[in-house]
This record gives sequence, structure tokens and C-alpha cells, in this order.
Amino acid sequence: MPLKVDIVTAERLVYSEEGVDEVVAPGIDGELTVLPMHAPLLTMIKPGIMRIVKGGQDTDMAITGGFLEVRDDRVTILADAAERADEIDVVRAEEARRRAERVLEERVSEEELARAAASLQRALLRLKVAERRRRRTGLRPGPPGV
Repeated sequence: MPLKVDIVTAERLVYSEEGVDEVVAPGIDGELTVLPMHAPLLTMIKPGIMRIVKGGQDTDMAITGGFLEVRDDRVTILADAAERADEIDVVRAEEARRRAERVLEERVSEEELARAAASLQRALLRLKVAERRRRRTGLRPGPPGV
């Protein structure tokens, strides 16, 4: 029996599909793969790339952490933030990366430094997911829908 997968953030339902063959998530102790008939599990996930395999097709997502629960062939991910590869605006992510790098080079407070480091991590993650999609599909980077 295939998996039912729901990925939810505080703002929206990011992904909801049945018939999923595999979920690969960045677990806190390393990469975690969930297949049908997986044992019940509740774990934290860290920022990274999440991959969902359905019918031989991969869907990549940038995820910034949260919780993953597996129960009865149902995978529920409560994410701090999650973005599908096809939603990523590469130009915006590149600008965010540059801004964060500039702040990191300046003498700033520890709070500003922590915010800039987190922003840089998110931007690099988004760019990595977008690049994986570009290599897989041959689509050129750019804003969604272009």
C-alpha cells in the first residue's frame, strides 16, 4: 500500500498526495527514508532537501525543519517552512543570499548575526533545490511561472 503524505506549515498546506512510494527527509541524525509499511515514528527534521518519489517522479522541497510523523502508511510533516522546487524564485533567493552574506561580513550584534546566518542557510537551501530541479528537468532558473 502506498503512502499518503501531507506537508503543512503554519501558513498553508504545501503538499498533499496519495500513492507516494517513498519520502526522504533530512532527519536530525541523518537522512531518513520512509517506505510503505514503515513502523510508527515521530522525529524532528532539520533544514535540508526533502524528496518525495511517486510513480518514478521525484519532487524536491526545501524544508527548514519541523516534525515528521509516520503512522499507518500516512506521513505527516509539520514544517517550519517548506517550498516546492517549482515555487522557488531563484532571483529572489540569490538576492537573499547576497544580503545575508553582506550582513555576515559587517560587525553586527549576535542577534543580527544569527538572523543573517539563518537567512543565508535558507537561501542556499532554496538555490540547491532549484538547481536540482533545473538539472533534472532542463528548465532554466527564474521566477515561478516564467
